[in-house]
Amino acid sequence: MATFHVMSDAQHKVAHPQVRKITVGEVWDAFLLGIDDFREQPSHYAFLCLLFPLSGVILMIWSSGANLMPIMFPLTAGFALLGPLLALGLYEISRRREAGLDTSWYHAFEIRRSPALPAILAVGAMLVVLFVTWILAADRLYTSLFGTEQPQSLSIFLSQVFGTAAGWRMIILGHLIGFCFAAVVLATTVIAFPLLLDRDVGAVAAVETSLRATMMNPIPVAFWGFIVAACLMIGSIPIFAGLAVMMPILGHATWHLYRKLIVAEK
Repeated sequence: MATFHVMSDAQHKVAHPQVRKITVGEVWDAFLLGIDDFREQPSHYAFLCLLFPLSGVILMIWSSGANLMPIMFPLTAGFALLGPLLALGLYEISRRREAGLDTSWYHAFEIRRSPALPAILAVGAMLVVLFVTWILAADRLYTSLFGTEQPQSLSIFLSQVFGTAAGWRMIILGHLIGFCFAAVVLATTVIAFPLLLDRDVGAVAAVETSLRATMMNPIPVAFWGFIVAACLMIGSIPIFAGLAVMMPILGHATWHLYRKLIVAEK
């Protein structure tokens, strides 16, 4: 059973992993390495990542059926905020491939034995809180513009959104708010989970290191955020099916981005 430590490492020391300055070209190289990892066993990883398109479809059906149409898009789009947590198994596969170990799909579940599991769960809880806060913010935005009454049908809802000035205000403000949430997640977790899998540094150090990496490399990290957003957008068409490919590629690429951003231990 892993010792519960999130403020420091297992020796109760606060680690400060050394961050490296990288270029946009190195970010692109990390993405290409992610594609290479996916090509190694694409059917296995696509199977593992069917969770993402299936979850997207389920969320859409549930939100429309439960008369939650105003938060249908925020719910499905905000699900991506949990991506860094849900891709944990993919980081582990890339780590094992790099180390020359067996990369069979079931090794993705080896993370349950990680000594850093409590810290991983702590950072994961932070993402869940951000996700719930985003949904509440989106709902608050809708009610401030249209009131508390729910639309009676999807067609009425779409006409409200695209056919009124209030609807376009909601679109613009919603995207701005969503961008802020996405930026926070990117800055705080860009390499937090791969770092915890590689070194048991504690949740606080993992988040702090991600922030330092972002501040030292604002343009490369922003470029990485653009790649993630573009892949998620492409993967969502049609009906989230492409996420079964895009998510494993992004997961593997995140591991390689971590390797480029953080100086290896001696």
